[in-house]
Amino acid sequence: MSKTNYLLVTGLSLCAAIGGLLFGYDTAVISGVVDAINANFIDPRHLAEGARNSLSGLVIACALLGCVAGAAIAGPLSTAIGRKSGLFIAGLLFFLSSLGSAFPEFVWSAFGGTGPNALPAFMAYRVLGGTAIGMASMLAPMYIAEIAPASARGLFVTLQQIAIVAGINLVYFVNAVIEGYGNRAWLLTSGWRYMLASAAIPALLLMLSMLLVPETPRFLVLKDREDDALKVLRRLVGESAAAATLKEIEGTLAEHTRPLMSYGALVLFVGIMMSVFQQAVGINAVLYYAPTMFENMGASVHAAFWQAFIIGVTNSVFTLIALVTVDRLGRKPLLIIGAAVMAAAMLTLGSLFDTHLVSAAVEGGRGVSRSSSLAAIIAVVVFIGGFAMSWGPVTWVLLSEIFPNSIKGKAMSIAVAAQWIANFVVSSTFPAMDRNSVLNAAFNHGFAYWIYGLMSILAGLFVLRFIPETKGRSLEAIESSWIRPKAPML
Repeated sequence: MSKTNYLLVTGLSLCAAIGGLLFGYDTAVISGVVDAINANFIDPRHLAEGARNSLSGLVIACALLGCVAGAAIAGPLSTAIGRKSGLFIAGLLFFLSSLGSAFPEFVWSAFGGTGPNALPAFMAYRVLGGTAIGMASMLAPMYIAEIAPASARGLFVTLQQIAIVAGINLVYFVNAVIEGYGNRAWLLTSGWRYMLASAAIPALLLMLSMLLVPETPRFLVLKDREDDALKVLRRLVGESAAAATLKEIEGTLAEHTRPLMSYGALVLFVGIMMSVFQQAVGINAVLYYAPTMFENMGASVHAAFWQAFIIGVTNSVFTLIALVTVDRLGRKPLLIIGAAVMAAAMLTLGSLFDTHLVSAAVEGGRGVSRSSSLAAIIAVVVFIGGFAMSWGPVTWVLLSEIFPNSIKGKAMSIAVAAQWIANFVVSSTFPAMDRNSVLNAAFNHGFAYWIYGLMSILAGLFVLRFIPETKGRSLEAIESSWIRPKAPML
């Protein structure tokens, strides 16, 4: 009988989940420096409205291009050097990116890269950080899924999302504290640098953690290191269950790698579309531009930063709901409920903007009722809650579960890369929609939120049709469900 060492599994999962902390920290740190980026790098160029908005969106979202690359190389890297070593490299890259993006002139000033001319260096460091995040976003849940017992795998992989929202919540708080140290002019000249540089601390924490943890048994078997895998399994599941678990892993890795389409196109299609819908609902447009969004509702700059912090708290609280329900209710019900909640919230928010019940800042400071502003804030909080209890954590749980061992590295790389591409599209197009004078004249900042509401509806329908339930099943049992039956011999 298996005697899972839950204390050890928890400790190892928390170490790997620091990769999620980096993910969340980087996702939200940019929200505090949007105005500073525009003031230092974009506005001095005196571009036309369309070009300015497009460049601003590209600069804010350019890290996501690195995320695509990081996710793409993480699969081959995880197969070549392991999940643990890949996460260490991710931490190192993120550390360099944090300091480099905070002080992009440090090296490049010798080549004229000062003031607005430091923009290329700033973007290069952000892309480097994105590469680290793309790697960590795939490797962390993979590591956790490969050491966790089937009965509680959803709970342990959800720790990755807990870490993501913890990073978001932490950086919203850090940004708000830093913003409070000076006036707006100080924030635009110096404060933004401290916000970006603060990300170096969790990067160091990830690097140190990866020096302490073992490699996963499945990777060790992949590299024909069965004795090392057995030692790790004895620590994880006990002496009596270690040999049987090792035999089960060896059975699925009889062929160490197989062609990507060995199990058909459906499993890859499901993984890609889960990733795309997780972003298409607009979550990162809300997270990246939270202070801007609250200023559009009429809040002061200082209040907008603290209202953004409320988003982080909501994210944390509702992710805990997923933590305790994902292995009880299952993956599929949570995703459908979450999609319905997000759709209702985004359609409500879009309607509030469109009917001019909110957006005092855009309308020349005209007052709005406190009840209308409160309704808009509640809609945002409900949206975040719906995402945090469902599509945020459950997508990562499913991505870590559904791909068979022999194609997992390649398939998960493609799915996570697709997620970052979708993230880039959503994040870079939000400024173009939100600041477009023609759309604002027609919809008053409501257009983007209606699009996100529609995407939430489509996401729920996709789950209803295509997603299998995986709770309580071993990774090897899930793999068997994708095996196509052979045609009978005639």
